[in-house]
Amino acid sequence: MKCGLIEKTESQFVDSIEKEAYVWCEKNWKHDDYEHQHNRAQLTFVEEGYQYFHIDRKIYLVPQHHVIWIPSEKAHKITSEAQTVNLMVFLFKSVFDDEFYQNVQVFAVPPVLKEMLLYASKWNQSLDENEEQDIFFKAILKSLPNFCKESSGLEIPVPTDTRLIPVCNDINTHFKYNLDIDSLAEKAQMSVRSLQRIFKNETGITLQKYLQLTRILKSIELIDTRQYTLSEVAYKVGYQSLSAFTSSYFAIMQVKPKLKKN
Repeated sequence: MKCGLIEKTESQFVDSIEKEAYVWCEKNWKHDDYEHQHNRAQLTFVEEGYQYFHIDRKIYLVPQHHVIWIPSEKAHKITSEAQTVNLMVFLFKSVFDDEFYQNVQVFAVPPVLKEMLLYASKWNQSLDENEEQDIFFKAILKSLPNFCKESSGLEIPVPTDTRLIPVCNDINTHFKYNLDIDSLAEKAQMSVRSLQRIFKNETGITLQKYLQLTRILKSIELIDTRQYTLSEVAYKVGYQSLSAFTSSYFAIMQVKPKLKKN
């Protein structure tokens, strides 16, 4: 059993719970790294650490104090290299008739929503009927579209054109260095101009933006280790100054980078 759901097969979970909604909190969360799906919509709050969600050929980063909304029946895989991952997972049998609930959403949790989620933890793993809980969870669900400010910068697209996979792999490996566009074009076996055009068409972003996203994701992993200063992190992901790193980080995350307290 995981999050109250019975794992029927490696990729499919069976829901035998009558409750409309419930919450499942765990410290030091451990996920299987295979793709799975379930018939409840899912709201996951990352209280500590970070998670990567692999959904529909995109990789969504969900850092600390962010949430991800996943519609029901949406196949997803979760990975993380964080030292500790503390999660709250809310599972809803039905949702409101609004386009928001039909799509994957990732966004930073504003203070009001954070307090609501933390208050809801008092019902952790409770499957008993409770009127206050039912009303409170419905209020959380109804409020989500108002709390969401799009964080599309927290997703990395995965191209379907197989010629671009070596390009992405090269950037993921050598993110510390500036783009060698001629070398990347050679790996893709196409001209520089074709590479730039096809990559943008496939992913919706430029090669330079892809590099920036990769660097910021790597910086989040390094910050999580608590082993480096911000200046060291900036250098390790390819920035020549802390100010340049801070500016790039803010452009993606909408907050300035800061070290975690031990």
